[in-house]
Amino acid sequence: MSDRALDQVREAIGADAVTTDPAELAEVGRDWTRVYAPSPSAAVFPRSTADVAKVLAIASKEGVAVVPSGGRTGLAGGAVAARGELVLSLSRMRRMWEVDKLGGTVHVEAGAVTEAVHQHCEAAGFVWPVDFASKGSSTIGGNIATNAGGVKVIRYGLTRQWVLGLVVVLASGEVLELGGALEKNNTGADLRQLFIGSEGTLGIVTEATLKLTPTPRAHGVALFALDGLPAVLELFRRARSGPMPLSAYEMFSQPCVDRLLRHRKLRAPFDAPAPYYALVEVELDGEAASQERFETWAAGLLEEGLALDGTLAQHASQARDLWALREGISESLSATGLPHKNDVALPIAALDGFCRELFGVFADRYPSWEICVFGHVGDGNLHLNVMKPDDMEKAEFLAKTSSADHAIFELVRRHGGSISAEHGIGLLKKPYLAYSRSEAELSAMRVIKRALDPRNILNPGKILDV
Repeated sequence: MSDRALDQVREAIGADAVTTDPAELAEVGRDWTRVYAPSPSAAVFPRSTADVAKVLAIASKEGVAVVPSGGRTGLAGGAVAARGELVLSLSRMRRMWEVDKLGGTVHVEAGAVTEAVHQHCEAAGFVWPVDFASKGSSTIGGNIATNAGGVKVIRYGLTRQWVLGLVVVLASGEVLELGGALEKNNTGADLRQLFIGSEGTLGIVTEATLKLTPTPRAHGVALFALDGLPAVLELFRRARSGPMPLSAYEMFSQPCVDRLLRHRKLRAPFDAPAPYYALVEVELDGEAASQERFETWAAGLLEEGLALDGTLAQHASQARDLWALREGISESLSATGLPHKNDVALPIAALDGFCRELFGVFADRYPSWEICVFGHVGDGNLHLNVMKPDDMEKAEFLAKTSSADHAIFELVRRHGGSISAEHGIGLLKKPYLAYSRSEAELSAMRVIKRALDPRNILNPGKILDV
């Protein structure tokens, strides 16, 4: 970024909103991936949509590449500034308006932290039901940019189903106000959906009107130990047809638990290890009879031998402890080693066969490697983590996993799946996008990118090249 352009930005939004400090740039120029070294030329911290519009107008005129930055919890390199770009951080845009109790909506700025939005809405008796382990640091703008999924997709769906309106700044600096708080708006193409999931390559989301739902009265949470994936899938079938609405169904393997216990001071869930575990959460009506029905249902699974062991949360703190086993996995894998992550989606019926073939890929190539699998089985989303052997150099490991990825994604394609379920494409998955999208689809995506961002300044190089 030229000094002239940077001076224009300082004049437009204030010198205190601009930094070139190397330590700050190293922090805001990366996400949770550690594959690409950050190398931004500068970073700006706008305080409003108007500030963002001023910055992008200057960037467009001067030909400055801009990488939008939120909570930086992404796992595909979508928020990495590795080529001297200007980082546009939305961390100072965290305003949350009063919840509209009649309409069941709330308007927030894109830098608002997901968990803070949850707490803000809970106080009014509502919930924004997009939920995941990184909610304490992820932001609404990032959730929208990646169409985040999480642990409640089986009950509530993806982010795009809970966004009524958007404020988006285009590459030119022009501001679009899309949808507002309207539940119905049948006036042509729904431009909101164009920007949701586009990873900041078509425009920068600065504000959003979120659709809310009343907070469930109570939840029942149980953890089961299982002897294999067929049992995981059968238990899911039982849970989905059970007597209570299923709000989450999460699976994780024993290697995940081993890494978790190495990193955090948690108790092993059961006395004996098991190949797999399933965390089940259902919505209850708050009455004692509802809890009793859940307990009876869970006990029946143990009595017939479907589960090796099981435990039922008796109060909220026990439920949090059980959820901690699942939500602490991703952080623990990174803290105890170098994981190579893949986030794939399969038709639920294909999960068992896919996993058998997946483990065969590594058994043939790298039989001693540790594979940690967890995911949202209820929506077919698996997180595949290959752990770097301690005695292997990082460069060699990445080269070997890159080679294995082609075999994995060929399996994904053959089973009718997607190479990215909820983390987007970014830089890491870009070379493999053709496994999930046809050439006609990729061409259409390029046409849209060129139309909205003719100078290719918005998150250039992410998702696809134009």
